[in-house]
Amino acid sequence: MFSGKTEELIRRLNRARYAKQRVAVFKPATDTRYALEAIVSHGAAALPCIPVADAADILARVGDTEVVGIDEAQFFDNGLVAVCNRLADQGRRVVVAGLDQDYRGEPFDPMPQLMAVAEYVTKTLAVCMVCGAPADRSQRLVARDARVLLGATETYEARCRRCWSPDAVASAQVDLPFAG
Repeated sequence: MFSGKTEELIRRLNRARYAKQRVAVFKPATDTRYALEAIVSHGAAALPCIPVADAADILARVGDTEVVGIDEAQFFDNGLVAVCNRLADQGRRVVVAGLDQDYRGEPFDPMPQLMAVAEYVTKTLAVCMVCGAPADRSQRLVARDARVLLGATETYEARCRRCWSPDAVASAQVDLPFAG
C-alpha cells in the first residue's frame, strides 16, 4: 500500500485518453473508501470508473473500449485472470493495479496469476514508515482476523521486510485524552 499503484494506473489511463483511445475503468464494488464511482489514489488523484460486482461483470460492460483499467485487482475473484486474458486476446490493452501480498506477506490472489500472464509488470514500492527504506509490505495497525480489511493510513502502513511484523499488529502511537 501507499506505493502509488493507483496514481500510476491513473497516469497510464490518462495518457491513453490524451491519445484519443477509448478507455474504461473498473473497480470492485466493495471498494467504497473514497468514492463509489471513481478510483482515487491516497494522494487524491481520481478518475471516474464503473464499480462491478465481479470480474465477469467487466466483460458485460466493456463495450468498444480499447484500453481497460482495473484497480484493486486483489479484491476480485480468480476469474479476473481469464477476463484479462480474453480482453488482451481481443486486442485490448489491459492495465491492472493491485496488491501482490496481503498483510501477512502471502500472495494475494489473483495478482500472482495476473503477473505470470502479463507482458509487462511494474512493481511499485512505498517508503517504510519506520526506517525510510523501500517498502513492499503492508503492516496492519488494527487487530482483525479478516484477510480483507478496507482501510488507509488508519489501518495500514508501509513497511520494509526488516521492519514488518507479520504475526503482530503494529503498535501505532496514539494520543488519547487524559480520562481521570
